[in-house]
Amino acid sequence: MELLKERILKDGIVKEGNVLKVDSFLNHRMDINLFQEIGKEFKKRFEGEEINKILTVEASGIGIACVVAQYFNVPVVFAKKNSTKNIAGDVYRAKVESFTHGRVYDVIVAKEYLKPEDKVLVIDDFLANGCALLGLAEIIENSGATLVGAGIVIEKGFQSGGKLIRDKGIRLESLAIVDDMSDGNIKFR
Repeated sequence: MELLKERILKDGIVKEGNVLKVDSFLNHRMDINLFQEIGKEFKKRFEGEEINKILTVEASGIGIACVVAQYFNVPVVFAKKNSTKNIAGDVYRAKVESFTHGRVYDVIVAKEYLKPEDKVLVIDDFLANGCALLGLAEIIENSGATLVGAGIVIEKGFQSGGKLIRDKGIRLESLAIVDDMSDGNIKFR
């Protein structure tokens, strides 16, 4: 998606440790006009697929998932990183390691929101090592629902996540794949 790549080159900042900082438009301050274009692109890429639910993980994926859900006219469910008093009853649970935060979370989804008849599209902002996506896939599998595919805004192609996900047979649509960020220069596939 050229518009996204242009925005990454213009406003993205490469930080130490292979961190791509895009919080000025993607995951802290959100450019809703860009999100609209992202939503249209995912709708186009998954056209013809039966999807009745979108799943993401808190927090950065929620805004994008909500806009994408408008184009599919389906609800969004997000996996929470912490148990709360608001989630009563049974939950699906998976362990997820965050590349950016450098820690492992238990992510949970209330069983009432994922059913065996669901056809689920996962949407997230980044794919690095693939742990978040694999955790969500595990939750979907445990619920008996069907994972239709995953839409990722930015994939770090130089990390193992994309290959790992594709090798598992999961349909993966990434809008921008960054293959190199050495010397602060961003290069796309």
